[in-house]
Amino acid sequence: MRDFQHPGRSAAIAANAMVATSHPAATVAALEQLRTGGNAVDAAIAAAAVLTLAEPHMTGIGGDCFAIYVKRGEKPVALNGSGGAPKAADVAWYAERRMAGIASQSPHAVTVPGAIDAWCRLAADHGTKEMGELLRPAIALAEEGCPLTPRVAADFSDNEDELVSDAALAPIFAPKGRALRLGERVINPPLAQTLRKVAREGRSGFYEGSVAADIVATLKAKGGLHTLEDFAAQRSEYVEPISIPYRGYEVFECPPNGQGIAALMILRLLAGYDLKAASEADRIHLLAEATKAAYFQRDALVGDPRFTDVPVARLLSEPHATRVRAGIRMDRAGAAPFWDEAEHKDTVYLCVVDRDGNAISFINSLFREFGCGILAPESGVLLHCRGSMFRTTPGHPNAIAPGKRPLHTIIPGMLMKEGQAQMPFGVMGGNYQSTGHAHLLTHILDLGLDPQAALDAPRSFAFDGVLGLERTVPGAVAEDLARRGHRIGIAARPFGGGQAIWLDRERGVLIGGSDPRKDGCALGY
Repeated sequence: MRDFQHPGRSAAIAANAMVATSHPAATVAALEQLRTGGNAVDAAIAAAAVLTLAEPHMTGIGGDCFAIYVKRGEKPVALNGSGGAPKAADVAWYAERRMAGIASQSPHAVTVPGAIDAWCRLAADHGTKEMGELLRPAIALAEEGCPLTPRVAADFSDNEDELVSDAALAPIFAPKGRALRLGERVINPPLAQTLRKVAREGRSGFYEGSVAADIVATLKAKGGLHTLEDFAAQRSEYVEPISIPYRGYEVFECPPNGQGIAALMILRLLAGYDLKAASEADRIHLLAEATKAAYFQRDALVGDPRFTDVPVARLLSEPHATRVRAGIRMDRAGAAPFWDEAEHKDTVYLCVVDRDGNAISFINSLFREFGCGILAPESGVLLHCRGSMFRTTPGHPNAIAPGKRPLHTIIPGMLMKEGQAQMPFGVMGGNYQSTGHAHLLTHILDLGLDPQAALDAPRSFAFDGVLGLERTVPGAVAEDLARRGHRIGIAARPFGGGQAIWLDRERGVLIGGSDPRKDGCALGY
């Protein structure tokens, strides 16, 4: 039971079905699908489409998508909806031009967006409603406008210079010569027309015809290597989830090219410690050390498994975890590996459990705020920058190559017990996500918190030599960590944002949480 004199919110409780998203409009849209006979997949797609307008700097149909779906009584299935690099994007092309990396605000950072194909695939294979019905709320928002909520308005303000100076972005996101502010509306009529094409024509409405032509022409004008053939060839892929046991449950993640493997590596390491008996400083220290070890291996070994052999079984094995634990000291911070990727944060995550007990964990992203900053004007599609995660070093597991998918930070999670879905969960926030998954699960499974309380808990993140702490971490804890050799930094912005829904079968209820670091909520009926 939470302290009702302490600021915060209670967990959401419902008997039949529940939705948790990062924006109220998306939660309402998804709940409406559930109340009118739709299932978890229908609700998730409707919510994701609304978020394209409600959080347009975080997500959109110009981005990528991953999902884990559990139909009641069946094994979890994962869908990889990430797109590949253009067929002309050979690593030698970049090496010849002495490009040490791929800038996020560059056409070369744009892999073929995978979201729409993933939505259409999920709807066809597991949904119950037509795409036209699922996209209707988003189309209305694109035409009539979606008011900015507080967190979204703050993010717009942070990016005002970029929005005002770009001829394509300004009319939509800064129409008055400044970024839109709290309560002002994002209106994008071209995007409404694009969504209508998808509603009528399915995936071909995006990957073929006028929409694809507009996106390709926009990218080519800026030096991109994309072709219409690249877009027509995009297909999402069902993949077998990877998992480890943790505290009597099974934690499932999407396999590489996603970083879910890093979340599982962190949890495998933490499973060797009694976190319930540990102090808060000890728990933060162990999470930091496990993060550093897992992310170092992620960056060295993980790439698209269609192009490189990723040693998943070895990295998730207990013998491997035992060797890594042997190098962790409780009284001293280990050396921090160097990362040459930026800390990207911009994604939306949502989850749904329907009246039949089907559960979906769903994530969609532009990667950085406003993606690569390139908007195709005729279609209203803002493009992601996921390709900035590629390396331009020949032979690296994550080196760019024709049709290859980059290392992805967006990861939906699913907790299972005895063959049944226990909790769809996710924590958005770029590189933080693997650490966030571990933080959330340890607070629920080790410390006994409900999903809302676990999402409320103070966060930390060891990245690029700094142990970042949210301001809610007590000063005495920060001092303890500094004495162990951690270089402490107080985070200017909170780490990530998450959602989770716990299926409490004993009491016959759903218990949902939505991160206070965002504007969203969990609702059920």
